[in-house]
Amino acid sequence: MENSAVNKPLLSIVIPCYNEEEVLSETLFQLDRFCEQLSGLAVELVFIDDGSKDKTRDILKNYAIQNDRVRIIGFSRNFGHQIAVTAGIDAANGDAVVLIDADLQDPPEVIHQMIEKWREGYDVVYGTRTERPGESAFKLTTARGFYRLLNRVSDVPIPLDTGDFRLMSRAVVDTLRAMPEQARFVRGMVSWIGFKQISIPYKRAERFAGESKYPLRKMIRFAVDGILSFSTKPLQFSVGIGLVSACIALVGIVYAIMLRLLTNYWVEGWTALMIAILFIGGVQLICVGVLGEYVGRIYNEIKGRPLYVVQEYIGFEQNKPPYFTRSPVVNIKKNEENN
Repeated sequence: MENSAVNKPLLSIVIPCYNEEEVLSETLFQLDRFCEQLSGLAVELVFIDDGSKDKTRDILKNYAIQNDRVRIIGFSRNFGHQIAVTAGIDAANGDAVVLIDADLQDPPEVIHQMIEKWREGYDVVYGTRTERPGESAFKLTTARGFYRLLNRVSDVPIPLDTGDFRLMSRAVVDTLRAMPEQARFVRGMVSWIGFKQISIPYKRAERFAGESKYPLRKMIRFAVDGILSFSTKPLQFSVGIGLVSACIALVGIVYAIMLRLLTNYWVEGWTALMIAILFIGGVQLICVGVLGEYVGRIYNEIKGRPLYVVQEYIGFEQNKPPYFTRSPVVNIKKNEENN
């Protein structure tokens, strides 16, 4: 696809969507306004409908009829936010690619600052949240703790208080497309890639409408993916727990022998025995569970399934995005609206 008639550099904006009908009209309005204010760049808007159950896809289709910048990837079901982001990265044709959510908590006007840094030669420009109004104290505390724990255990430094809101150069995008892992943690993957990176602080806005698509269960799963995908320290930690428990067990054995040889109370000790059994058993279960998480990831990788299944592409040339360097996606339906 040609960038534009005058050969301007192309900026791709990737917007994952899941049940966003309440906020989507305002999102489209603000993105339109951003595109009108932008000079020197052509823009494509790549929306990924992550199996929405509301009218999100219908709204996007109507928008695509009126706006030739719009590209839509419609999943066959809900595959998750990080997979949707990955699909957008796969399909983006831009010289630079911006990731932004549809809920308007990340202001589109910050993209102007990101573009300036990109033109200065930076390959990754990521937003750092200085304020997060509208979020509960519990979420703020757990998020702050998670980022610091992740940075402490990760083999690769990951910037604190950042989300997926960022601009990436073509070199970074092509590298991401070549990374095949199933458990995606995009912000960590971008940090692992390297290149020249810089932060832009910004105040995150309250969600314009609708509800968060990250309830506690998904937040925990996301945190586990982030930690296990970028660190082997949980395995090392389980070894440490095993050594500590072995030392405690050794002390207990010496104590039991001393009771047997030097006192008349050697029959007693049922409570201590039960405590030892429960302690060792608990430690073993924890360690097996940690090991099982890593084995489960190996199992998912060796199956070699595609990351996502596309039901329809809308607005792309030749009915589909460019060829992917890793496992191809599955396209089960070609939309007649494509040219």
